[in-house]
Amino acid sequence: MFANSRTISSSQTGPHPDLEAVLRRHLAHPFQKPVADYNRLAWDQARAAWQDWNGAAPLILDAGCGVGWSTVQLARQWPDSFVLGVDQSSDRLGRGKDLVGAPPANMALVRADLVDFWRLLAEAGIHLQRHYLLYPNPWPKVGHLQRRWHGHPVFPTLLALGGVLECRSNWAIYLEELALALSLAGGYPVQVQAWEPSSYLTPFERKYRESGQGLWRLMLDLDQDPQRGGTP
Repeated sequence: MFANSRTISSSQTGPHPDLEAVLRRHLAHPFQKPVADYNRLAWDQARAAWQDWNGAAPLILDAGCGVGWSTVQLARQWPDSFVLGVDQSSDRLGRGKDLVGAPPANMALVRADLVDFWRLLAEAGIHLQRHYLLYPNPWPKVGHLQRRWHGHPVFPTLLALGGVLECRSNWAIYLEELALALSLAGGYPVQVQAWEPSSYLTPFERKYRESGQGLWRLMLDLDQDPQRGGTP
């Protein structure tokens, strides 16, 4: 039932020609949209869960975690860190965990809008250990550039959170654009690599691969000196 995903269709054949202009505008003008109260409450609850487990533990963010498969597995992979899985859909957050077993104690799932949640993390002075963007919505239409995270006004905040950033996608152009944005914003030399998982971290990863689609990955240590290379 997983091998039924259609390939991404787009008139783009490479990175969007407007990406540099859009990114430079966002870098020059901080995002000022007010933060919604429900997102502030979500961050308060997430921080409380982190503090209750071990507030001194490094924080890992699974941004757009969907049903939480990835959050559970990341928490097992990094047992000395606390993993926050954040998704805007309460329905998605309520499904799927039984397929990967009981959730570890070093994690929490939170319903929030990432645009606000990222800004609240930055406002609180949070520095991430690792930051996962696993198969984000590619928004493949040419007119949707600013809906992609690297074209969104919140992108500078995402970068400011630091840590090792890992993004995976089934659309190579998405990661090519992200690599270009990272180069323009911070001078990071980063490459997009074909990705062949030995096990599936998300349901989408499984669905795309079993449908015969190619997968790609980008990894970058945002805390590393760009002149020394940013790929872990």
